[in-house]
Amino acid sequence: MGDRGKWTAGDVPDQSGRVAVVTGSNTGIGYHTAAVLAKHGARVVLAVRDLDKGQAAVKKITRAAPDAQVTVQELDLSSLESVRAAAKALGAAYPRIDLLINNAGVMYTPKQTTVDGFELQFGTNHLGPFALTGLLLPRMMRVKGSRVVTVASAAHRIMAQIHFEDLQWENGYNRIAAYGQSKLANLMFTYELQRRLAAKHKSTIAVAAHPGVANTELTRYLPAFLRPADRLLMPLVVQSAAMGALPTLRAATDTAVQGGQYYGPDGIGEQRGHPKLVDSSKQSQDVELQDRLWAVSEELTGVTFPV
Repeated sequence: MGDRGKWTAGDVPDQSGRVAVVTGSNTGIGYHTAAVLAKHGARVVLAVRDLDKGQAAVKKITRAAPDAQVTVQELDLSSLESVRAAAKALGAAYPRIDLLINNAGVMYTPKQTTVDGFELQFGTNHLGPFALTGLLLPRMMRVKGSRVVTVASAAHRIMAQIHFEDLQWENGYNRIAAYGQSKLANLMFTYELQRRLAAKHKSTIAVAAHPGVANTELTRYLPAFLRPADRLLMPLVVQSAAMGALPTLRAATDTAVQGGQYYGPDGIGEQRGHPKLVDSSKQSQDVELQDRLWAVSEELTGVTFPV
């Protein structure tokens, strides 16, 4: 296992014969996740909004690994119509799906709504992946060793709670708190999904990961008052997107991973480093809140799970 017990991309086992769907994989952490999986033999689908950028990512991956099997699927997680269309296309193309990696997301966006009227961060980061997972799960539950990996964030601890009385932030808006809500929802979804899978379908597990502080496009909506601190501190704590992808890759491929686990960097404050098992907030582990969020998410998306 890597140098001095540090888990690296070199520790990813052979993925030949596996089908992996990675959302938001034309750049950043998603791209590096997809590239490593493809290099290790997986058949990888880049599920992305921009097909041109997706095709560019395919070319980049196949230049580095000529034998890689990589395709593109259009997917806009801020549109339930797009989610349903993508799930239908993926279901038709792949009778089995081994890995679904819910990586795509937005962060600190100004107040906006999705086409379905959801607050943009909650809709894109939680409701979209929730719906996609529910629609693809039948293709996964028949596959032994299949996994749903959802990328959360250390921000699930920052100003974060599930605002059940105003999930869409119609009465005031705080972009940092809204992002925290969406990332807290990612963890609650993972834990509740794992509990439901463990009760009936032990062939599939649900796992979460977070990248620490990685150099990606996510920070483009950083509030103005945080930008000076960002410019000053980021060079001290930021790591490459390739390093940021390691917790996701470990959650997706390490044979020792168990359902309901959460992986993040091993450095100070989980900001950077190699992936290890980490803890999430006490609030994220509240079973009653998880169940309540699940029910609301099914109602809002119109997607019910086969578990």
